[in-house]
Amino acid sequence: MHKGEGSGSVKTEHTIWAKLVPTDSSYPVVELTSNAVVICSQVSSQSPDRRIWCKITRKGDADCAKLENKGPSTILVDALRVEVENSAIISRGSEIIAGPDRNGWLGYKFHVIPMVEPSSTSSKQIKIPFNADHAKCSICLNIWHDVVTVAPCLHNFCNGCFSEWLRTCKQKHDSVRCPQCREEVQFVGRNHFLQNIEKEIFRVDSSLQRSKEDIALLDSRLSIRSPLVIDGQQSRRKRGRDDVAADESDQDTSCPQCGSLVGGFQCNASTTHLQCHECEVMMPSRTDITVPQHYYILLYLKSYIYCSHEGLGCDRAFCAAYWHTYDLVGSVDQPVCSIESFKPISEHRLERIPSTAHENNIYEQEITKKCISQMGLSLQDVISQWITKLNNREIDRVMMPLHHAETITSQTHVCRFCYENLVSFLLYWFRITLPRHLLPQEASQREDCWFGYACRTQHHKPNHAQKRNHVCRPTRGNR
Repeated sequence: MHKGEGSGSVKTEHTIWAKLVPTDSSYPVVELTSNAVVICSQVSSQSPDRRIWCKITRKGDADCAKLENKGPSTILVDALRVEVENSAIISRGSEIIAGPDRNGWLGYKFHVIPMVEPSSTSSKQIKIPFNADHAKCSICLNIWHDVVTVAPCLHNFCNGCFSEWLRTCKQKHDSVRCPQCREEVQFVGRNHFLQNIEKEIFRVDSSLQRSKEDIALLDSRLSIRSPLVIDGQQSRRKRGRDDVAADESDQDTSCPQCGSLVGGFQCNASTTHLQCHECEVMMPSRTDITVPQHYYILLYLKSYIYCSHEGLGCDRAFCAAYWHTYDLVGSVDQPVCSIESFKPISEHRLERIPSTAHENNIYEQEITKKCISQMGLSLQDVISQWITKLNNREIDRVMMPLHHAETITSQTHVCRFCYENLVSFLLYWFRITLPRHLLPQEASQREDCWFGYACRTQHHKPNHAQKRNHVCRPTRGNR
């Protein structure tokens, strides 16, 4: 680009207020930066020489200017001839030819740059009233320090405070709930935007800042150094001697790949981590591998960590398959869960009917057990037959209590919990397709309950649960 050469007048601004844009884009744009500009540029396509050919003076109206012919020949302004030393008014979009005709002479368009009002906020900081009480951690009641945000409720806490809360929940085998609203926490990570607000608050009012001793104590407690997906289904069983012993042993549950290079991979500050439901060891959530970490990610990211179960909320992470691919064997100080905790459906084995089968109806479970026995089969035989039917897509999957039911095959990795729920689903289909004459005599004469498997009375009235058949579809309203 070329800047127009000034005529000696004082420049009021150094900003560009207008441009002469050539109609042929191979030539440079002429920028106008002063109120009166003598234009010295190339005028002919036949010669690369630059010469003075006009003067442009800015008018009070930002959209127009006065053009004076300072060249040796006539020029054209919007097809009107402007003789030497004569002038014409040009406005936004005017076409200017640097000679008496279009042949061989360069043409320009007059473009005016929109003016920016002095009061524009583009160069100013926007001041927003802010109450420092809204930047306080609800655990320690002080201004955040190294603030973290939990999801899905989006409440904010000090990293050290929430790390201690997280540690306490894990020790008690409780679900991790938000200390402020009690909603179950699924994710926690550092909030860099709010950390900037935190610093600004201390800059404005340094009296709100904590002592160095308090900050050192908080920093010693923090454990959230990268985004962390939290296992939402903690065991609620009573703690026995083994649990207490495990706590006292102070096992290291940190991620082995955070401190060193393992299998060609090492975590960095932005790595999202997951905590194994079985052994509580941390592991990176990765999308660049083909090892299953969980059922949900396996479907979408070809990775291995979660087993997702829709109805009962199993969204558990398991580290077995992941660490075993790196030949990482657990020790007393560094536990790693067994590969048995998370494996393909075809590799699971079950010797008893799950307690969840037939909607927890023990009478229906006993009938199913007798049917299998009378047929000379084992429970595993029946499960294998129906898994084959599942693979062959012979079963309606609408009621399957697992995420992404249409994608499940015998090779899908699931945890024990989800496997038992899948078996309960298959046993429903086993019973509903079984001819009545193969049922035990006491069960073959029963009438179907109107509400079928969805009957709620069967859960609190044993007589009704035993008297009516509940392994059937609801028919209430279809009589």
